Amino acid sequence: MRSRYTAYVLGDTAYLRATWAEATCPPDLDASDAGTRWLGLQIKRHTPTDANHEEVEFVARYKVGGRAHRLHEASRFTRDSAGNWIYVDGQIKEN
Repeated sequence: MRSRYTAYVLGDTAYLRATWAEATCPPDLDASDAGTRWLGLQIKRHTPTDANHEEVEFVARYKVGGRAHRLHEASRFTRDSAGNWIYVDGQIKEN
């Protein structure tokens, strides 16, 4: 989760694609938006559901055009055959 947040901060679309499940990764994914300034990440909850699946709830703060925003999401991750964690999808939580 933290490495994916860092990829958004750095605009590293290739890393985001490599750590996103192929079936759910948007074809137009582009993290290089210079207008977004990421401010911080808070992990609220980390719940293993079994050895190869985990749920992570987080709040990411960012600014666009000088206006502050919060992304509060509960994300699902799965471990691939190489042992790497892959983002599957997430559910946006109301703030």
